[in-house]
Amino acid sequence: MNTAELLADAYGRIQEAVHAAVDGLTAEELSVRLDDGANSIGWLVWHLTRVQDDHVAEVAGRDQVWTSAGWDKRFDLPFRARTIGYGQSAAQAGKVRIADPALLTGYYDDVHAASLDFLAGLADEDLDEVVDERWDPPVTLGVRLISVINDDLQHAGQAAYVRGILMRRR
Repeated sequence: MNTAELLADAYGRIQEAVHAAVDGLTAEELSVRLDDGANSIGWLVWHLTRVQDDHVAEVAGRDQVWTSAGWDKRFDLPFRARTIGYGQSAAQAGKVRIADPALLTGYYDDVHAASLDFLAGLADEDLDEVVDERWDPPVTLGVRLISVINDDLQHAGQAAYVRGILMRRR
């Protein structure tokens, strides 16, 4: 297994977790917040997808799928197009309403395909390239890609937890 295959496997696990958390839910269930400060499954999956789209597009030197494929218009959220959910208040997160679960998984699947396209061309030595000098130490491509995996899997796990609670309530 080479670097590109290893990363593709990890990103594939995110896709599996996203579908497992969303498939079969209603629009109402996607918006349930366990309390006023909690994030909904809809927000968690939207946010993790926005993070992956934003971060991978930046290192790949391409436009985000969110805007280039018109997902921002389809979601019609009350945020600027560049918003990824980072630092949002509970009130702002509560504004994420998803009318159709297929919207979430469709957007994620498009981002996943774009991510795999980028990952397929990577070699081991590419991972050492510095992609963000705003941090100390500067962030390399390898660290950025693993950071996305870590963040996305944590949020997918949170969505799965909320789903489990909702399924017990059915």
